[in-house]
Amino acid sequence: MKSIAILKQIKGDASFRKFYRNKENNSILVLSKKEKLKNLLIYDAINKILIKNKILAPNLLSENYPNDYIEIQDFGDQTLFEILKNKRNNKFNIFKEIVKILNKIQLIKDKKVKNFKNKFYKIKDYKKKILFDEAKLFCDWYVPKILPKVKSNKFNKKFKLEIKNLLSKLNYKNITFVHRDFHVSNLMYYNKKIAVIDSQDALFGNRAYDLASLIDDVRLKTSNRLKEKVFKYYVKTNKKIDLKKFKKDFEILSILRNLKIIGIFMRLAVRDNKKKYLKLIPYAWELVNHRIKEQNEFNNLMILLKNNFPKFIR
Repeated sequence: MKSIAILKQIKGDASFRKFYRNKENNSILVLSKKEKLKNLLIYDAINKILIKNKILAPNLLSENYPNDYIEIQDFGDQTLFEILKNKRNNKFNIFKEIVKILNKIQLIKDKKVKNFKNKFYKIKDYKKKILFDEAKLFCDWYVPKILPKVKSNKFNKKFKLEIKNLLSKLNYKNITFVHRDFHVSNLMYYNKKIAVIDSQDALFGNRAYDLASLIDDVRLKTSNRLKEKVFKYYVKTNKKIDLKKFKKDFEILSILRNLKIIGIFMRLAVRDNKKKYLKLIPYAWELVNHRIKEQNEFNNLMILLKNNFPKFIR
């Protein structure tokens, strides 16, 4: 390994990883001392599954697991987020290309793969317990910072019951490969193709999840009209979908995901001193507010949120 001093550190993400660019090798060094099983070993295992299924993902070039790093292919700096921010680009056409990649990802059937330690890694299912624990991050980190203790305890009890109720209404089974963080900042534009990064959290879950994460993305503000167009395009390219059931799952998962994100962003600020994500919380609330009006099933949750967070749920 080259000395880290002569490698250029590049902008990281919200994880415990650090990234260094080695221009000589056209590679990225991924360093992770904390959660290194997920961030190094599992990350590469999932990439192998994506690559096997003809999806562009970072190839492993070398690994030094005892010293907490792997070296992977460098896809450059151009994310789809940067491309979509450019007002001159046709957003809908770009989203159509992303949906085609998502459709390809959702055809993946491989659940098992050999990692670089020559052991099998099996992708787990996105069980309701995991979805519940993720939504609970809103209670654990955001609520105590906003509401006084007595009100906070009361809210959390009711909120958890509502989440369990919504999860019981999901229609689609856990049979689809779910990236779990499928948004435009995790898609790179490389050699005129879309490459997928940051896939270490992949599970087999509900087919609506990644679409909700793409369309209702807290990092990229898009019009409700564009959101609807992208949703309709996905449905058009997946003719076997039961629209009513799928739409309900999409909305449930979008609301739960953005409540989870609000909790995660507060956790990043409080626990990890990463305060830059706090500015994204109002838009996450906007996304929740937009979806929560869609179905009667959300009435109880909407009233609960409105009574406690009237600034955001209108």
